[in-house]
Amino acid sequence: MRPLVRVISRSHVRGVLIFAVATAAFAADDTPIAAPEPVIPAPAAGAAPAADPFNTSRIMGVIPDYQTVRDPDTKFVPLTGRQKWALALKENIDPYNVATAAMTAGFSQMGNQTPKYGEGSPAYGMRFGAALADFGTQNVFSAGVLANLLHQDPRYWRKGPGTSVVKRVLYSASRVAITHNDAGAWTFNTSGVLGTCMGIAASNLYYPSVSVRGSVMLGRLNTSFTGGIIGNLMSEFWPDLQQKFFHHKSM
Repeated sequence: MRPLVRVISRSHVRGVLIFAVATAAFAADDTPIAAPEPVIPAPAAGAAPAADPFNTSRIMGVIPDYQTVRDPDTKFVPLTGRQKWALALKENIDPYNVATAAMTAGFSQMGNQTPKYGEGSPAYGMRFGAALADFGTQNVFSAGVLANLLHQDPRYWRKGPGTSVVKRVLYSASRVAITHNDAGAWTFNTSGVLGTCMGIAASNLYYPSVSVRGSVMLGRLNTSFTGGIIGNLMSEFWPDLQQKFFHHKSM
């Protein structure tokens, strides 16, 4: 799950899903998924602790980019099950994502927009909780539950500046539908796509009945997948802008 990026869009989700499947068929290979998770030996007594496997830089100094592997030449090393859960937790509790949920609830509160909890402070509190739950459930299902069960990698691996901008844009968009498995081969991103759908379906448990409609669910699917594409594009190109305009500063 990418960082919480809210996208206002009225187009149908069908086009996004068709695009996702098409790019998956174009780019993914048929290499079977290796089910066994790698065994990581325990460090020897007195050894230094392992380095944090997640990117700690922030896009524009604010947006968390934990899931991105910035160096395209990085050798693929699969995450352990514990690391996948740690990644999901880091994103769920990141201050930026919490603040974004608060702003999302504020916009929803204006004019009693979806989810329609009504007006007043209690309604805002429910909207804030729903916004946190929306992102959190999708993230947990994608990066935690399904990434472990299906042995898939929840990270975004940059293509880098070694190819044309157009190819990089297409690559970034297609990673919504394509990911690594734990053997390092490209495969359909079942954990990301299905995890997003499961998270949205789970919202029926806490959304008011007036907001539990097919059109609302389709709109949220469209928002989530479009936000994922935008997040990938930001992760792909921000290091280039950072290097050119910010003199190699870590942001």
